[in-house]
Amino acid sequence: MAEPQRLTATPEQRRVLRRAWPHMRPERRGIALALLAGAAATATTVAVPAVIGAGVDQILQRDRAGLFTAVAALTVLALLRLVLFRRSELLLIAVGERVVRSLRDLAVTRLSRAPLRFLEAHPSGDLLRRTTTEIADLANFVRGQLPDVLTVGAYLLFTTVLLLTYSPLLTIALALVFVPAIVTVLRLFKKAANPAFAAEAAAAGTVAATYRELVQSREMLRTGGGTAFWRERFLADNERRYRAARRSQRSLFLISLARIVQSLTTAVLLLVGGWLAARGSISVGTVVVFILATRQLFDSATQASNLVGQVQVSLVGLARLLDLLTTTAPRPALHAPRQAPDDAPAGPVTAERGVLEVEDLHYSYVAGTEALGGVSVRVEPGERVGLVGPTGSGKTTLAKLMTGLYAPDSGAVRYDGHDLTALDPAELRRRIVLVPQRVHLIEGTLLDNLRLVPGDPGEPRIAEAVDRLGLADWVRTLDGGLHTDLGRGTGRLSAGELQLIGLVRAALLDPAVLVLDEATADIDPETARTLETAIDTLRADRTLIVIAHREATIKRLPRVIHLDENALLAHN
Repeated sequence: MAEPQRLTATPEQRRVLRRAWPHMRPERRGIALALLAGAAATATTVAVPAVIGAGVDQILQRDRAGLFTAVAALTVLALLRLVLFRRSELLLIAVGERVVRSLRDLAVTRLSRAPLRFLEAHPSGDLLRRTTTEIADLANFVRGQLPDVLTVGAYLLFTTVLLLTYSPLLTIALALVFVPAIVTVLRLFKKAANPAFAAEAAAAGTVAATYRELVQSREMLRTGGGTAFWRERFLADNERRYRAARRSQRSLFLISLARIVQSLTTAVLLLVGGWLAARGSISVGTVVVFILATRQLFDSATQASNLVGQVQVSLVGLARLLDLLTTTAPRPALHAPRQAPDDAPAGPVTAERGVLEVEDLHYSYVAGTEALGGVSVRVEPGERVGLVGPTGSGKTTLAKLMTGLYAPDSGAVRYDGHDLTALDPAELRRRIVLVPQRVHLIEGTLLDNLRLVPGDPGEPRIAEAVDRLGLADWVRTLDGGLHTDLGRGTGRLSAGELQLIGLVRAALLDPAVLVLDEATADIDPETARTLETAIDTLRADRTLIVIAHREATIKRLPRVIHLDENALLAHN
């Protein structure tokens, strides 16, 4: 069997920006302009100590004109700094927001086209966190911290150039004290922080997944008395996240060692600078430049230490997002049933009504255990077929294979002579539709839920489909008709009424093959009769395949296929 590709809880963080560059390339012009504006703004900041140093020398030389010139230069630098930093920030935020938006759109698109087995193999809470919370964190980082990160980097570069220009000897003394110490601190932090922040992100994803499962199974837990067990599980997951968060904070503590390095460096500069000034090797203004510049350098280092944690969180989130995008990228061997490459042409065009063929179908969820083995069946256009068998015989699995939601391990499913894996997803969905046993709703009105089909049908078309299926009386029994607010989910509707919504959606699609998975299971007889009447009306000349347990439903079907022991047994 072909195992679905799995996401990595703690993906590789090395070269994450290089891996993200293809997604940023369309904005390279904006990125370059933002970086240039930021560099110019930083250069005005770096120039301030030099101007102040020059002013100090003018004071010592009693040069009033030179002092006024220094004051005027400081005023101009302040105004330029204000304008340039604001412009750089706006450019960078605009570019960053566009990149984040494109990543979010791509993530949603990739997930919507991902194979059903991939989605079933991962906790929905973790997928939700990767495509919402972590992208939101990335967007907040772009708005709030990214301009500061780039400013700090540029300041470190420009300050080094400035100091070398004034006194190479004093710069070497600074480098010998400051650089080895700060590099050691950063290495210690990186060694501790990378696994710590990755583990915290993974633990947060687990908590989100557990909480979502808790919400989805709340009724079962309350009625079955399993709330205490689930609470213990949630608390255990939360405890693991707490421990991971503490480990991350302990790694951040290492950054505080930078303050000791700063104090030591300032003391060395004062001693060496005072000695060189006393000998006449450098001016007092040069010592002032070094003290002010290094002070700003240390402030930048402190700011960088405050940003390190957020940078690390954002890099982990970006790595997890890139892991999702890479794993769900188009791969013909794995994703053929549900997607094709984004720029690929549409597949074959099929007939409005065609034969559905299943040939020697094999499928396994777990290696070594077949859910279906050697199933073959042919359904002619317009046939009404029942698919029956005991629980676990593979009826729902066969239905998902026949509708292209799963890809077979071997064998083939064809419509109109074309393998489903060769069809464009839009063409496949126009021809074959599955109405699952559990029909999903979104928050909104009945009309909103009925519009969840391609083409965005308007109210008149939906009302016509409802009337054609004989469901107008049912809609009139609802408080607001088509505009009835269904709230946050399925609570206001019965299981049978949910199936009616699924049938109306199918009628709006008008597929060649309609597969109903347990449409009449666990519903009252009156709703079942309404549903069966609607099914008869919907049929017209389309192929109808019904998975059913109800005797009354099975008797209405002229042909029944029996599944047992995961293989086709008999037709009648």
